[in-house]
Amino acid sequence: MTTTLTTTLTGAARLSTDPFGFSQEEVIMMSKGKLLSLSALGLLLAGCASDQQILSSEQDQAILVAARRGQFELSCPSARGIVLSSNLLQPVLWNGIERAEYTVGVEGCGKKTTYIVVCQVRSVSCLAVTGRNQAVLQ
Repeated sequence: MTTTLTTTLTGAARLSTDPFGFSQEEVIMMSKGKLLSLSALGLLLAGCASDQQILSSEQDQAILVAARRGQFELSCPSARGIVLSSNLLQPVLWNGIERAEYTVGVEGCGKKTTYIVVCQVRSVSCLAVTGRNQAVLQ
C-alpha cells in the first residue's frame, strides 16, 4: 500500500492510500461504473421471462374475468372457467403494450360457453368477449 500526496483542482492537498495508486475520484468513478453495470445486468435478466412464464402468471386473472362474465350470462353463480389455449401477442409498435390472449371455457348449471380474454401483461386489466359471433342478421 502506498500513500501519495495529490493536489485537487482547488489546490487543496489530500492523501491517497489506495494500494494501486488510484485517487479517490477514480475509485468513486469505478464504483459508480460497476454499480451501473450490475444494475443494467439485473434489469436485463429481470426482463427475460419466457412466454410460458408470462402466460402462466396472467392466467388466473383471465380465468377470473371469464368466469365472472360466464356466471352472469349463464345465470349460474357456480360456473367455473378453464384455459383452453393461450398466446402471447406481440406489440404492434416497438416498446408497445404486450398482451396475453386466452381462450377460456366456462361451464356450470348444465351450460357452457367460451370467451376470448385479452390481458395487458403485468396488469390486472383484462377484457373477456364471446368466442363466437352472436350478431343478429337482418
